[in-house]
Amino acid sequence: MPKIAFVFPGQGSQAVGMGKDFYENFAPARECFQKADEALGFSITRLCFDGPMEELTLTQNTQPAILTTSIAIYEVMKAEGFPAPDFVAGHSLGEYSALVTAEALSFDNAVRVVHNRGRYMQEAVPVGIGSMAAILGLDIQTIEQTCGEVAKNGKVCSPANINSPSQIVIAGHTEAVDEAIEALKQKGAKRAIKLNVSAPFHCKLMMPAQEKLASDLEKINFCDLKFPIVENVSAELNTNGERARKALIEQVSSPVRWAESVSRLIQEGVDTFIEIGPGKVLSGLIKQINRDVRCLNIENIQNLEQTRRNL
Repeated sequence: MPKIAFVFPGQGSQAVGMGKDFYENFAPARECFQKADEALGFSITRLCFDGPMEELTLTQNTQPAILTTSIAIYEVMKAEGFPAPDFVAGHSLGEYSALVTAEALSFDNAVRVVHNRGRYMQEAVPVGIGSMAAILGLDIQTIEQTCGEVAKNGKVCSPANINSPSQIVIAGHTEAVDEAIEALKQKGAKRAIKLNVSAPFHCKLMMPAQEKLASDLEKINFCDLKFPIVENVSAELNTNGERARKALIEQVSSPVRWAESVSRLIQEGVDTFIEIGPGKVLSGLIKQINRDVRCLNIENIQNLEQTRRNL
């Protein structure tokens, strides 16, 4: 029996206007945005719909904005009678959306936590000290080895997002990342692109953020999951609430093992992935990992209808 996975995007997928058509046309989406505004004490709804983009792109705003949009769309899918998923997964921040969907974490708690998570990640490293770069067309072994070579004298440089066999993002101290870019180009990388991010996520430099986030996550309630999740940190299946909490803590300074996570879902029989939330980033990565699976995405009402017809 073919299986369905719901997957949720992370930071970088934000766009001004996201979720607005759902808000205007469906009560469950409106309730979701209103709940987020109440939980945060400011209008994330206004930011999502009207921007400005500079404010929406601040990490502490982006994270609750994407989470709220994703869950608002999921609530509409549920109300409209879409089938439940067999599995869920999310890319970095998207793991929180996946856990809310699996009822491991309440939406109110999740939206507050990711607002803080964004702030902690931003504060962990002064602007300019850390960087990230996307390396295209080179294998993980060569990238890991090269990062190891430049990460000396206390400098950090390591894989941060293992997105697909041909797209791996590295993170760390700016000078170490710059050095790695040059070395990886010489070793045959097709492209090495410095990313326009405000901090070096998913590497050891994020430990101060991880410690603060751990203290927040320890205070909130986690339930066992209604659907299994494939975790970023291990690329393994999990339905245990306590383990989900631990995985969210470790995730801050660990690489996102997205390529392995998708491969694991395919191994479990998933042949249809539905990306829920703004953008189509994950659908593109999934197609790079395996061209044979079906990728659908729902970021607007038109997609909702198309996906319903295709299921």
